[in-house]
Amino acid sequence: MKTFSSLIVWATRCSALGAIVSLLAACSITNYPPAPASASTEDYRYVIGAGDSINITVWRNPELSASVPVRPDGRISAPLVEELFAQGKTSIELARDIEKVLAKYVRDPVVTVGISGFVGPYSEQIRVVGEAAKPQVLSYKQEMSLLDVMIAVGGLTDFAAGNDATILRSSEGGKQYSVRIKDLIKRGDVSANVQMKPGDILIIPQSFF
Repeated sequence: MKTFSSLIVWATRCSALGAIVSLLAACSITNYPPAPASASTEDYRYVIGAGDSINITVWRNPELSASVPVRPDGRISAPLVEELFAQGKTSIELARDIEKVLAKYVRDPVVTVGISGFVGPYSEQIRVVGEAAKPQVLSYKQEMSLLDVMIAVGGLTDFAAGNDATILRSSEGGKQYSVRIKDLIKRGDVSANVQMKPGDILIIPQSFF
């Protein structure tokens, strides 16, 4: 009788375990559409972010030229320019804004702005979370691909469910797409490579098996 009761307990536990395994398997299957292979970024223009270095050149006024950082509040300070918001602007837009400020002191100033460091604003950075070898934030680059991102983060961990990964695309209102990272980097299937967009979040889940 004791043996029979033990068998019932064992069978019940197995049934429960089977239900859990089935549930996890169902959860691991993504129902998102595949990410499009190409992403239209032809009109993309780099915009300045906190942490970038700004190189300001004022024609015929070298004393007003300077290299300054964009502070965490998104502003810069330069000769005769005490406080100016730079984050979210292109280099041309910032140059015109600086010219407006300098026009109070210099006749017809001509300003050129260069950028180095290339951190970019948070809204345009690529974020990689989950089972990447080195999850991190990356600065977006024109025509950046999923393969470029995976090389930068060192590939997948041993526990990654690479083919269940998704891209959360903020530029499309948070739409989510499935991507096949395992096929791409483990099997060399280049058809699984897709272009990234500014602000994409790459989510790599853990495999339960």
